[in-house]
Amino acid sequence: MRDQDEQTQQLRHVAIIMDGNGRWARKRGLPRTAGHKRGVEIVKQTVTKARELGLPYLTLFSFSSENWSRPKPEVDELMRLMKTFLRREQEQLFKGNVRVRIIGSPLGEQSDMGAMIRGIEEKTAENTGLQLTVAFNYGGRDEIVRAAKRLAKRVQAGELAPEDISEEHFSHALDTKEIPDPDLLIRTSGEYRISNFLLWQLAYSEFMFLDCNWPEFTPQKFDEAIAAFYARERRYGNVSARSTA
Repeated sequence: MRDQDEQTQQLRHVAIIMDGNGRWARKRGLPRTAGHKRGVEIVKQTVTKARELGLPYLTLFSFSSENWSRPKPEVDELMRLMKTFLRREQEQLFKGNVRVRIIGSPLGEQSDMGAMIRGIEEKTAENTGLQLTVAFNYGGRDEIVRAAKRLAKRVQAGELAPEDISEEHFSHALDTKEIPDPDLLIRTSGEYRISNFLLWQLAYSEFMFLDCNWPEFTPQKFDEAIAAFYARERRYGNVSARSTA
């Protein structure tokens, strides 16, 4: 593996679809909620590992807008775990110089979760280390629709002509406007799909699908995924440099 300075220069942003908590629990004869609880511990390990690597940006898909259709007891447990994580880890993330952003469809202004989200974003807003983005109540198509509405309002207000709308305008209207697109997407659980996650932003990302479930995603597996990333050649539509060498 290349030295750490070289890694962070080339690999700036890793996005992860944390999948397989339920399958991990089922294999062990445990309730699905046990898998989610173990998954939270892996989140902590992953954030710590990202900080050790000097990774500037890490984005985690924690709860999609479609997940509300799951059985109510499971949703309630996921909400409890999210609240517990935000409450218990807020001070640690702040002291660790981690800036936290939550992206997704906004929750009600008066909801407990909404207040906790605003609290951790405000507390860590001035931090300059790892930029941790958590996709919560998030759907890629929904984000694109909301971005289109933002641009439509600007056009309606006379701030922007329709023919002047560019990819840059659209990117700046997305939830992720302040962070670069992911260089690497990792999905655990052996599934080969992106499940409505960062549909615009993943246009030129490298994809890595791992057979392990999320509760099995160790720091070593993170290292292995990064090593595999550096073995690839990113061409962005150009001819391979290797073929012309």
